[in-house]
Amino acid sequence: MSEAKGMSGLGALLAGAAGGALATVALAFAAFQAGWADRLVRDSLVSNPTVLVATADALRDSQYAPVLAANRAALETPFGSSWQGADAKTADVTLVEFYDYACGYCKASLPVIARLVKEDPKLRVVYREFPILGPDSEAAARMALGASKSGRFMAFHDALYAAGRPSEASLTKAATDAGVPAAVPNSPEFDTELRKNFQLAQQLGATGTPLFIVGDKVMNGAVGYDALKKAIADARAKG
Repeated sequence: MSEAKGMSGLGALLAGAAGGALATVALAFAAFQAGWADRLVRDSLVSNPTVLVATADALRDSQYAPVLAANRAALETPFGSSWQGADAKTADVTLVEFYDYACGYCKASLPVIARLVKEDPKLRVVYREFPILGPDSEAAARMALGASKSGRFMAFHDALYAAGRPSEASLTKAATDAGVPAAVPNSPEFDTELRKNFQLAQQLGATGTPLFIVGDKVMNGAVGYDALKKAIADARAKG
């Protein structure tokens, strides 16, 4: 091998090594950039957790949008008199609550809903029985449906919350105060209503009670006045 050929081979080797090194550096830099970007996103989410919450809310809303569209009438059409606020002709926004009479968070939401209804003459609230906390909850739900059938839902609703957690004594007192029969009604119509409510809640990802639906938003838990007020405003803006 001549010196020129040897140098040429060495040059090729060095060039190859240099190229490999540059490629390695490029890969390392790309990895650094990716890691830096990941850290930047992570740090941003840690310092601004509302961004993460908003993203999760948007994903959830998009996930349940088809369910809401397919079941809007079933959700917003009350059973009997199980509604409060504006009637169907006057209301431009409907807030739906799935609730259980034994749920403390549902009870805590009572003054919030009362305030929203008082402030907003075009808001309609529809109540859906969702008794998930035991036999006393189911008995209360059935009595509420019976009261609803006779046009006394809100009277019984308020009376039972005032009487305390569902029990034989509190149900009897609430029924007496509301002027409805104290016996727990057993009707196929009520079975159908409860079954429908459970199916709807399951499709909407209910994790407990209360579950609120307004417009295109599905909200689990006692989200509070501000969140519900904003959801109502957003629904109204979208028409």
